[in-house]
Amino acid sequence: MLDRSGLEVVGVAKDGRALVQAASEKRPDVIITDIAMPLLNGVDAAREIHRQNRKAKIIFLTMHPEVAYATAAFAAGASGYVLKSAAGEELIEAIRSVLNGHTYISRSIAKSVEKAREIKHTNTGSAQDLLTHRQREILQLLAEGRQVKEIAGLLKLSPKTVEFHKYRIMSVLGLRTVAGLARHAQKLGMVE
Repeated sequence: MLDRSGLEVVGVAKDGRALVQAASEKRPDVIITDIAMPLLNGVDAAREIHRQNRKAKIIFLTMHPEVAYATAAFAAGASGYVLKSAAGEELIEAIRSVLNGHTYISRSIAKSVEKAREIKHTNTGSAQDLLTHRQREILQLLAEGRQVKEIAGLLKLSPKTVEFHKYRIMSVLGLRTVAGLARHAQKLGMVE
């Protein structure tokens, strides 16, 4: 579909970490990602990409019609949010809109998302907003069922540092178990 529209795919990433690296190396005009991705979810990947390159144009192509996912995506720096159910009709339109400096939201959820974004600007935020980037990474990896030593190896940290972050996350979110962390991460769309 993209090729027929005169657009060129310059890369594909298998997980959120690979997406951040590819975005840094290839500097594409538009990045298309999903919410749920292994190792680093799409929202946190977008946040990191946007931190590295404020001009990055990121479109979420996702099955999640919930307003909370869309508002999280835009808060992370997204320029567009397209539902997979409408992708055939709307993806090319979204890409062209974003390239022209506009924001694009799937028509079926646009009014709800805009209203939620207006409300969010007047609210103070959630407990998850208090987590650091590193803590969100660790939360996702724990929710994926990874052990502390494995997480330490992936993130090049000591197991004690991972444990410290794990307990800090639990404290901030008011949770007591790793299972509770996993359920919370799933609710946020960090894992499926």
